[in-house]
Amino acid sequence: MIHPDTELKFISPEKGYGIVATKFIPKGTMTWIMDPLDQVFTPEEIRQMHPVFQEKLNTYSYRDSNGDYILCWDNSRYINHSFHSNCITTAYNFELAVRDIQAGEELTDDYGYLNVTEPFICLPEPGTNRTMVLPDDLLNFHEEWDTQLIGAFKNFNKVAQPFLELIDPGYKDKVLKIAAGKAKMDSILNCYCGEKVKNLAWQKHLAS
Repeated sequence: MIHPDTELKFISPEKGYGIVATKFIPKGTMTWIMDPLDQVFTPEEIRQMHPVFQEKLNTYSYRDSNGDYILCWDNSRYINHSFHSNCITTAYNFELAVRDIQAGEELTDDYGYLNVTEPFICLPEPGTNRTMVLPDDLLNFHEEWDTQLIGAFKNFNKVAQPFLELIDPGYKDKVLKIAAGKAKMDSILNCYCGEKVKNLAWQKHLAS
């Protein structure tokens, strides 16, 4: 579910439609959260589908840490990519604004943390040498994304959170402790669906 203070809007011929803030959304706000209306498809289920539906899922879904494909039911599926994204996913099935988002500004994700299956070329952006999103971007950029998320969590209790009651009960206590500075945040690396990287994340957890 996308933040209520957003709307679907045509961005450009190159990007098509995207999600734009209708009001100021401060840093630390949950901008998206997975909810029961989102659909989950296993790779095997997708392989059995008609190619038309496979193409739609490849376009509009992301992969979770299990390698399953998540198709958001609302406008969330239209969120565009940016190498300087203002939203970043967490290990708790929601995303945080990692900087203030002004009214009229587009909400963006870095598709590098969404477990893409194949590389793809992106529109050029100033301030970065990256030109493609790669399936293993979480391996290379998780520390950078973690740093931004840790900073955003410091604002979590200072801003309005319309999705607070929708946090997965299995995560909520941990999330509230992180926001209060009483627990360590789990790395975004936990979102990666590669078995080798899951083992690496677990080893780092044991060593910390």
